[in-house]
Amino acid sequence: MNSHEAVAQRTCPACAACEPIRPDEAVWPRGWHCQACGHVVAQSSEIPMLAPELADTISGFDPVSFAALADIEASHFWFVARNELMVGLSDRYFPQARSFLEVGCGNGIVLSALKDSRHWERLVASDLHPTGLAHARARMPRDVEFVQMSALAIPAVAAFDLIGAFDIVEHVADDEGVLRAIHRALRPGGGTIISVPQHPWLWSGADDVAHHQRRYRRGELETKLQRNGFELLASLSYTAILLPLMVASRIKARIRPSEQDLDREVSPGRAINAVLLAILRAEVGLALAGVHWPAGGSRVVVARAM
Repeated sequence: MNSHEAVAQRTCPACAACEPIRPDEAVWPRGWHCQACGHVVAQSSEIPMLAPELADTISGFDPVSFAALADIEASHFWFVARNELMVGLSDRYFPQARSFLEVGCGNGIVLSALKDSRHWERLVASDLHPTGLAHARARMPRDVEFVQMSALAIPAVAAFDLIGAFDIVEHVADDEGVLRAIHRALRPGGGTIISVPQHPWLWSGADDVAHHQRRYRRGELETKLQRNGFELLASLSYTAILLPLMVASRIKARIRPSEQDLDREVSPGRAINAVLLAILRAEVGLALAGVHWPAGGSRVVVARAM
């Protein structure tokens, strides 16, 4: 079966009954109710709430952090270069993809970059937290769909060409459950791009603040993807060139902990930010040209649903 033969379906969060998704309607329409069991999906600010009991709870992430991130993401070296990497990988490995779901979109910084990279027939932004979705919606045109849901329970089957999860699965205890949910929601042959923090020995106060469950060992995410029905297309490190700086920062923090060190990572100053952005942009250019480093602050894996 190819991706054009699969029938996109939504599933009821209450009874798991499936129904086809028409091309002219949202994946999860506002006010949708299940024809099988009568379950009505709640709404908040016109956003369907598929996991309302978890909305804006400290479940893998503190929603208070969205406002602080919204202030820095558009210019911070790490986010800007990461956006360029994700757009480049999407263009290289899935140039024909026309429907995209971002799992855990937060403030929508990556989705905003992907939105401008090509013509999409369907863009869906999802997050557990309505607080993040509110920031994301302010950045997006009205044709982008928004939905509150858990990454562990994506109520769709064969609905998307491409699904992204950018620094999300490390927040979830059952990360393989997220991979299974992504696989089910992808059309056959559809793809996923997933980024995670790498190397447990780099664990720092920043991971504690971010409510990370883990940093990934090299090969760990790849093994889990293969175990859950994916074919690996690419695996690379991100922030490889800056890894010595990260190591030095972590060693210093362990010897002499200071909140100022974490503040400098978040807000490095304009001049330093410009230098670090230039370095990471060069690294991203090399990565997209085929230069892959074995180590780096993050691991990015591209895979296809089998």
